[in-house]
Amino acid sequence: MSDTHSETVAYVRETMLPQATPPASEVGAIKWLRENLFSGVLNTILTLVGIAAVVWLVQAALPWFLHGVWNANSLPECRQIIAETWGEGAHGACWAVIRERWNQFLFGFYPSDLYWRPVLALALFFAAVAPVLFTELPRKLLWGSAFYPAVAYILLWGGSLWVPISVMAGFGVGWLGLVAARRTNLPLLGPLAAVLLPLIWWLFLAGPVAGMLEDIIPLGVEEVRSDKFGGFVLSLTIGIAAIVLSLPLGIVLALGRRSDMLLVKALSVGFIEFIRGVPLITLLFTASLLLNYFLPPGTNFDIILRVIIMVTLFAAAYIAEVIRGGLAALPRGQYEAADSLGLDYWKAMQLIVLPQALKISIPGIVSTFIGLFKDTTLVIFVGLLDPLKGITDAVRAAIEWKGVYWEPFIFVGAIFFVFNFGMSRYSMYLENKLKRDHR
Repeated sequence: MSDTHSETVAYVRETMLPQATPPASEVGAIKWLRENLFSGVLNTILTLVGIAAVVWLVQAALPWFLHGVWNANSLPECRQIIAETWGEGAHGACWAVIRERWNQFLFGFYPSDLYWRPVLALALFFAAVAPVLFTELPRKLLWGSAFYPAVAYILLWGGSLWVPISVMAGFGVGWLGLVAARRTNLPLLGPLAAVLLPLIWWLFLAGPVAGMLEDIIPLGVEEVRSDKFGGFVLSLTIGIAAIVLSLPLGIVLALGRRSDMLLVKALSVGFIEFIRGVPLITLLFTASLLLNYFLPPGTNFDIILRVIIMVTLFAAAYIAEVIRGGLAALPRGQYEAADSLGLDYWKAMQLIVLPQALKISIPGIVSTFIGLFKDTTLVIFVGLLDPLKGITDAVRAAIEWKGVYWEPFIFVGAIFFVFNFGMSRYSMYLENKLKRDHR
């Protein structure tokens, strides 16, 4: 039997054709070019047109970049240096405006001796957000993330330390209310206590308590007014605060929109549709002009805080729709599986439904965050100096830099690209990490 099998195998090997090497056009880079760039007549034409456009753009823009001047005190001096170096009629970028005014693009009119405070706040933000984004880090670091908002407020605005302490105490009041409400037989009392008690504390008690403590034990650092904020300090402050606050609010709104309780669903749908139907610039004007009419006389409501509230509400409405799409994409069997395990609504959402829905919604959530960060430039319309328009106009108002155009926009756009590209790359990392469908 074994001899027959061996003879058969030997015969097959002798009669089989030798393994052939595929032609060069069917492997490697040539195969990729044929499949992606020259797969047909139309694709070939488009490829050639694209190559020609890229070559033309490089020929037009490269000399402008290469002839750039970094050491000059004014735009006329830049042009004189370019003419002397490259000949009459040569064009080049005047990067000297960035070298001279980089601090305004980054810090606005923040006091120069206090630049270390926003820099430290940004560094601490990365440290605070790391345990949230990367689960491999120790979970005890989340305590630092929880207290970071108070630290950031002290670093950016300064003033009395009792103000952020009293605000953080509001979360403790809400937690105590939630714990006390859980001892009752009313399931809705817990969420209501967790929301209403902090609001009451912040609206009526936080300010007087902070003032009383400041009179007893003065404690604070040098204060910086909001009109000194500008540039990327302003954009990052508004963008980070709105991103952090809008995600949990968007989750709550998405769950409310899918709720079986008529009142909760009606309020959620009404809020989402109203916010999504109104341009962001309208909400910013509301924050700047109309919000004070609804506050008690003499109330000083910081303009940056008003803008953060409106931008947060705007982003939360869009995130709610993104998450609702993730919830709708889940098979009905996932909800039935949660019911079969005997889980209540909140446990089912926390352990089964929301983790899967959020995984599906990651691309949409990150796209909303990127759009939100770019939309922080719209605050110029309410008198705040954003890095794109406000600071650029302030720089060009100086007579020595009058006429500078492209350089500030390229510099600001490059910094926006770094932050937005970082967010997009993290979303890709998170999607690959959570890709468990075939494991």
